[in-house]
Amino acid sequence: MRAVRDRPDLELVGEASSGREALELVRELTPDVAVIDLKMPDLDGLEVARAVQRDGLPTRVAILTAFLDGTLVFQAIAAGASAYLSKDAERNAITDAIAAVARGETVLAPEAQAGIAGEVRVRGMEERPALTPREQEILEHVAAGRAAPEIAKLLYLSPATVKGHLQNLYEKLGVSDRAAAVAEGMRRGLLE
Repeated sequence: MRAVRDRPDLELVGEASSGREALELVRELTPDVAVIDLKMPDLDGLEVARAVQRDGLPTRVAILTAFLDGTLVFQAIAAGASAYLSKDAERNAITDAIAAVARGETVLAPEAQAGIAGEVRVRGMEERPALTPREQEILEHVAAGRAAPEIAKLLYLSPATVKGHLQNLYEKLGVSDRAAAVAEGMRRGLLE
């Protein structure tokens, strides 16, 4: 990492050729920032980041990689990485990012930002339970403060059918009553 050596406010304290060796050096030297390649022998960058987080080490992990896939970026941040940087970035951009991470900031390569945003959107949609159109309609009536008999009349259903839909709804939302169903529906974006 000649770029780090060339910058006076950064100090290179160690270099490793494998994930296991990198983790040992992090434990031994406790640097402010460990710049880790995503793909390494023994342990990959994600495993090193998880181990640093799991062990409560003070070192912040910056992943440096050629792989900018949204899923990998998401996994790295979830594993505790403070930065996800492109190997194709300018040397100054990489060292600026390392300095920012040392100050406690989180840095994502510009090329990784769209990927992570897409991944968050996809995962957010997966979090939503798949309500049937009828369950969605009943949830909206519940949110409007209507009781099961009133909903049954409005939808031309029996009260028992409405209660069955409500039970399915509660199960899908992981709640046990009407108020909690409305609150959870709002939290998950099922209600406006």
